[in-house]
Amino acid sequence: MDVLDTVIYSGMWGVILLALVQAMHKPKQPQTTYLIALLFLLLIHVSGELVIYTGAYQYFPALVGMQMPVRILLGPALFFYACATMSPTLAISKKSYALAMIGPVVAILVMLPFAIGFTSAEKLALADPATRNPEHFKVALYTCIANMVVFMVFNAFYFIKALQVHARHRQQLLERFAEIQSRSLDWFRIMLVLWGIVWLCYSLSYVPTLTGWKLPWLKLLPFFEAAVLLAFAQLALNQPILTKEDKGQPISIQSRTATLSQAKMDAISDNLKGVMTQEQIFMDEELSLNKLSKAINVSENHISETLSQQLKTNFFQFVNGYRIAAAEKLLQETDKRVSTIQYEVGFNSKSTFNTAFKKATGLTPSLYRKQAALVTH
Repeated sequence: MDVLDTVIYSGMWGVILLALVQAMHKPKQPQTTYLIALLFLLLIHVSGELVIYTGAYQYFPALVGMQMPVRILLGPALFFYACATMSPTLAISKKSYALAMIGPVVAILVMLPFAIGFTSAEKLALADPATRNPEHFKVALYTCIANMVVFMVFNAFYFIKALQVHARHRQQLLERFAEIQSRSLDWFRIMLVLWGIVWLCYSLSYVPTLTGWKLPWLKLLPFFEAAVLLAFAQLALNQPILTKEDKGQPISIQSRTATLSQAKMDAISDNLKGVMTQEQIFMDEELSLNKLSKAINVSENHISETLSQQLKTNFFQFVNGYRIAAAEKLLQETDKRVSTIQYEVGFNSKSTFNTAFKKATGLTPSLYRKQAALVTH
């Protein structure tokens, strides 16, 4: 029995169980339903690790490796969770579910020689180099390798698809909202990368068995996996349900039935600049493409086309450009606190303001004010 790893995976098991209870008490939404499914799959995965680390496989040898087909579903589950959370398409097709089952089916076929070809005593004998049959060990080893390859390829495919869902979601937010932090789910992209690292390391854990090489850093894998799991559970449970208005297809990839003339784009461009400089509509922290459309009585598609084709920007960059310009003026001409200026110009997040300001000027707001004061004096 590996005491330390048993303690870590037991803690992970408890975290998942607690997260499942909390998720089941949340309002019924597709996002929550797929989160529950994902947590349940993670519970099976962790239970499989506990069977190994606690030594329980000695009493239930038939269970060894049985979690592998379920583990392969983790990639599709993350993808379905991404779709339910960020995609404007509410329903996931039967074809998508059928495609997701290919990986587990292949894993089961790969495992058949090991699962039904050996007796329980022969499987137990493989755990000890002194008692294992070399031929049986080769079968078991190749079964593990094949399953790891299927696992990595299949999950990499779905991780990429999930990242694409997030990228499209973020793109349409940039085209429609001036404030995207609460809607963008940037944490999900980071968690996908971290899960990818976890599963890569998990696959590499078979390298010492294959080659005899020692990879001491793999001992840290349970700690890393536990940290990623805890962070994911916390962030997913606290993620607000996005409204229908928060989700949509990027305007840039939608087909257009008509293209604006240059004269029309010039007129819309002048209108946009006028409403920003004269009415200072950018100070509305909840400003959206829809609000701007109503303010100047021009369709959203026409505004977006003008921004991208005429002004070479998107809604998010266009609005925040005026906000940063206003903030620069206030930092130079007043002694107002940076936090006060942030809200006055339309930013409702300190981190968003600092990031946007530094990207535009190369300086933080505080440092910009200091340098402006030195130039003045």
